[in-house]
Amino acid sequence: MTIIPAPAPPVGPKGRRRSGHLAVHLVLLGSCAAILLPYYLMVLTSVKPLHEVFTDPFTWIPSRLAWENYREAWTHAPFARYFVNTLFIAIMETTGVLVTSALAGYAFARMRFWGRELVFTLFLGTLMVPGEVQLVPNYITITRLGWLNTYYALIVPWLASVFGIFFMRQFFATIPQELQDAATIDGASHLTFLRRVVVPLARLALVSGLVFGFVRAMTAVSQVIFLVSPSHNLVTALILSWVEYGTIGRGAALSAVLVMTLVLVIAALYLWTARLEPEREVGTA
Repeated sequence: MTIIPAPAPPVGPKGRRRSGHLAVHLVLLGSCAAILLPYYLMVLTSVKPLHEVFTDPFTWIPSRLAWENYREAWTHAPFARYFVNTLFIAIMETTGVLVTSALAGYAFARMRFWGRELVFTLFLGTLMVPGEVQLVPNYITITRLGWLNTYYALIVPWLASVFGIFFMRQFFATIPQELQDAATIDGASHLTFLRRVVVPLARLALVSGLVFGFVRAMTAVSQVIFLVSPSHNLVTALILSWVEYGTIGRGAALSAVLVMTLVLVIAALYLWTARLEPEREVGTA
């Protein structure tokens, strides 16, 4: 007598949903691993002894933690001066970008004037121009102004950002017109409406622009190489010179990179938590 096995029960919607969730989670885990791998390699190399940096096969765990790499990076050059220069220039540049982006973005979004759309289109067109094309005109302009080898060369040309203006303009355009009409009836000017109504509502956009601007300023390289002498250099140019000329070990160079990365991460987390604090206060009120 032949025994016919019972057919397998059909997979229901719940089973298919679990399979789909599993596949999604596997893809997300793989993506996270691919994103975090360079950071792990940076941390790993920063604490590796010099003879293990280029070993073959590659070692995923160092034989010992070479903390002297951090001391070498800090003492091999005036790292503290470079780091203070970087923070000062980044703070000044980011502040200027926020102010100019908020003012120009408000003008393009909330004010009516002749040629507004044409000017805004020209602004967006400059985003298509590669930054390398602007190096020579910027150098000529700064030289004729007498700003070569000064802090003005690192700050003033980058006090405005076309992307920041576009970003703020898009956010300000979503604010209801009724708010502006009510403020106008109460006698508020454009500047008063921007300061008391628009800016508090645009806290998320301002924090995002602050993070973008701060990261760009901290990692700037081209203007440092072409516009200032080594005494005004930033940390990024210092690290590039270490790697290019081999004056310091790769582990020590990556330890300096790790310090810069931690500064950016801590600043971003602080700004993000500062943005969420007013929302918590409103939720608990």
